[in-house]
Amino acid sequence: MPETLKFLIDRLDTPIGEMVIVADHDGNLRAVDWTEHIDRMQKLLQRYYGKNGFTLEPAKNPGGLTDKMKSYFAGELASIDDLPVKTAGTPFQREVWRALRNIPSGKTISYARLAEQIGRPTAIRAVGHANGSNPIGVVVPCHRVIGSDGSLTGYGGGSERKRWLLDHENETVGTAAEKTPSDTETNSRYL
Repeated sequence: MPETLKFLIDRLDTPIGEMVIVADHDGNLRAVDWTEHIDRMQKLLQRYYGKNGFTLEPAKNPGGLTDKMKSYFAGELASIDDLPVKTAGTPFQREVWRALRNIPSGKTISYARLAEQIGRPTAIRAVGHANGSNPIGVVVPCHRVIGSDGSLTGYGGGSERKRWLLDHENETVGTAAEKTPSDTETNSRYL
């Protein structure tokens, strides 16, 4: 029987609602979601770690992660770039999530371009599903993925939050432009 993982949970008021932050005792970010979606987050954690595979213990600023998220919302976008994250998920999902971390603040990318970047140009739907299963929104910036026609497509936190996050990043770094594959480096230390 596997050991029960003990996660720490904190909450942060942001300009777009209360955020829930889940970390492990090693300071790795394990999940981020919005308070009104805490049930969804718990179901996702159960899918990855089992129904009785984890506990959530209230904590203040676990691993300094809450302060880093607060800095991001205050306009210090780079404060979350190197946050340590640890996720479960399939190898394909984790490949997509690694690629998401390479999309810089203020930039957007289409699902099709993201599929091309990971070397699977026909896996657009699978990339979309992996993007939608991302347990660490904002830090693993699924909000930066848009439709091929430039439209805002689904975001688990709602389209208003997606628009706010993109506007917040654009105001800080300039106008959004699509990142080209040559600009991307894979950084495997994150997931």
